[in-house]
Amino acid sequence: MSIPRRISRSVKVGPLTLGGNAPIAVQTMTNVDAGNSTGVLSQVQALERAGADIIRLTVPHLDAVRTISACKEAGVSTPLVADIHFDYRMAIEAAAAGADKIRINPGNIGDRARVREVVRACRERGIPIRIGVNGGSLEKEILAKHGGVTPEAMLASALSHIRILESFDFTDILVSIKSSSVSDMIRANELLAEACDYPIHLGVTEAGTVALGRMKSAVGIGSLLCRGIGNTIRVSLTADPSLEIKEGRNLLRALGLDPLWRVNLVSCPTCGRTRIDLIALANELEERIEGEGLAMLPLTVAVMGCAVNGPGEAKNADLGIAGGDGEGLLFAGGKVIRKLPEPELIDGLIEEMKRLREEKIR
Repeated sequence: MSIPRRISRSVKVGPLTLGGNAPIAVQTMTNVDAGNSTGVLSQVQALERAGADIIRLTVPHLDAVRTISACKEAGVSTPLVADIHFDYRMAIEAAAAGADKIRINPGNIGDRARVREVVRACRERGIPIRIGVNGGSLEKEILAKHGGVTPEAMLASALSHIRILESFDFTDILVSIKSSSVSDMIRANELLAEACDYPIHLGVTEAGTVALGRMKSAVGIGSLLCRGIGNTIRVSLTADPSLEIKEGRNLLRALGLDPLWRVNLVSCPTCGRTRIDLIALANELEERIEGEGLAMLPLTVAVMGCAVNGPGEAKNADLGIAGGDGEGLLFAGGKVIRKLPEPELIDGLIEEMKRLREEKIR
């Protein structure tokens, strides 16, 4: 069953549409020294190949602005977001250099006059602005009013800066409210979703290393996506940014929200009855499905360790294998097709998936 989506307006980020009924986009951010133009370009190209929908670059100085131009000249087609802190002039320069979106942190960008200049530069070029609110950089008056960093305080900051942009007749807006507290992030975005109809970017900031960050993001981002809240996501990790893309895709796949992946791969966690290398087989199958262009097939494929969890428990699977002692059963719709030795099990599954694909084409 599909998840009903929150109704939001649509915003164009380069060639990409965010909001409305558009697919949820997966973002990441470069972590190469912003002054190293060659290094940043190389990483951007790698992230583009890894499947990033949007790539954000920090822009603290003019060398970083020139990197945006270099990326565009090199043919990078993935939308690039200029991340601006403190110096509003970098936002203006980044817009002129070809940035597809400007992200500003209201707590440190400066007064209304500076924001107005950023708006003017973005309006002239049709560039949207993301208002990015973090729990660690709220305005002093808001902290005093709400007694500290609370979901209500973060919402108040976001809404106040939405109103500033709207006062300049600018509504090409996206919004994010992030916190290192998963529960605060969830509640703040629930409130934000009720308070406006702008597209929302989701993320748990400073989530940690891969294992913990993945878990925090699954809980924080996943719980909101389950209720239709969120139009773009970043799984923030203290790791190679390409892993953020991988984990973001996995999160969307788990919820059936990744437009590039329709196969539902299920596999048992193994136990003492398992007599085949099920873990290796499941990983191989996942790689083969993507590598051989089968990810868009609307199939449930099961990799089960034994007869207990085989055709019986996985009878609703379109295809699957159930392990024996160095061999396994290949089954479809709960019925056994044939028995295969362990080294041939994945080949057998892939062959059946391709056969079903050909039937659908015919």
